[in-house]
Amino acid sequence: MKSLKIWLVCLAAGLQFGSAWSQVAERNVDEVKQESLARAQRGAYPLGGLDPADVAQALERIKTSDRDEWASGWSHVAERYMAQGRQAGTPAEAAAAYKKAWRLYYFAQWPVPNSAGKRLAYERATQAYLKYAETMDPPLEVVKIPFEGQTITGYLRFPKQAKEPVPMILAISGLDSRKETVADSYEQILSQGVGFLAVDGPGTGQAPIKVSATAERMFSAVLDYLHQHPRVDHARIIVSGVSFGGYWASKLAITEKARLLGAVAQSPPVDEFFSERFLREGTMGNREYLFDLAPAFINVFEGARTVDDLARLMPAMSLKAQNLLTKPTTPMLVVTGAKDTQVPISDIELLMRSGDVPKEAWINPSGGHLGREARGWTDPVIFSKVIIPWELRLIAQSRQR
Repeated sequence: MKSLKIWLVCLAAGLQFGSAWSQVAERNVDEVKQESLARAQRGAYPLGGLDPADVAQALERIKTSDRDEWASGWSHVAERYMAQGRQAGTPAEAAAAYKKAWRLYYFAQWPVPNSAGKRLAYERATQAYLKYAETMDPPLEVVKIPFEGQTITGYLRFPKQAKEPVPMILAISGLDSRKETVADSYEQILSQGVGFLAVDGPGTGQAPIKVSATAERMFSAVLDYLHQHPRVDHARIIVSGVSFGGYWASKLAITEKARLLGAVAQSPPVDEFFSERFLREGTMGNREYLFDLAPAFINVFEGARTVDDLARLMPAMSLKAQNLLTKPTTPMLVVTGAKDTQVPISDIELLMRSGDVPKEAWINPSGGHLGREARGWTDPVIFSKVIIPWELRLIAQSRQR
């Protein structure tokens, strides 16, 4: 990891990344607990930032796969940190306590708030994060953007003492991440004179609509907001999406090309991912994912209650089926791992071959979803060593034109 390696990829005809998957059973509760503790001990997703001692304490309270019991176990530990935050003697102590509470509540509702207990945990996760945000410098602003009679909630942060107008990242969460997690990932870009606006993807968090083939209109409204903001450099907006957020980033790179300087897509679903075959053989029971990947997708799709509903709805999401892949695109960085089992590598190959401009790709030959590894190329490292440097370089190049 001593140097950043970004490859300009031209995937010639005949170059194939083999992909193989087979449907397996979901982990049972004991397997989930064992794997959760193991991931916490090595700082792996989705338990990055959690203290293994707190994880062990929460897991002791979880005996079944009941979703409310899961939420209760993690929330019990989180409540202790909320109390510490209220009693803290300094802003730094409060920040540390509230951040721990937020991460625990977030995992209490993971992967999606699809039960009463998990919905309550999500509300408390948001509350804990906003208490943590009160300690941030530069400050975080909660923005409410009008949209179809509802509102899009976003977290807006500008760098301190930056020369304005400011380049911006529009950061989009994934299936089970939230605007809070992508805001946390992008905090480090503030010191480089770049701001960000973090929003939940459709069907997640506080998003006003669920996933559908036209849900990207939500992000068009966010771009309207950014283009009207007096502190934003309208010519230097980059969209960045994680996992399913990478799908929206890839789509916006085409549909909003005129308003974007560039796009970053981490393991973006593009075409094959949305097929019924991949749903039933690659998504259901996927063990790179901790648990409940198919139920998580059911939760975010408009009109979905069963896997059969997903099989009916998902094919329309394909960018190929929507006839978008032949259209011009903004410059892109595509990040993935060759061993990703959640999004087929064929989707990355297809995206790289599409559009009218060369794309850059960072493909970790040992990486799984998002390019991450158990150790080494973890999520924070990929952001700091790959994604943010690419964005800063693109912004710097635009200034020289």
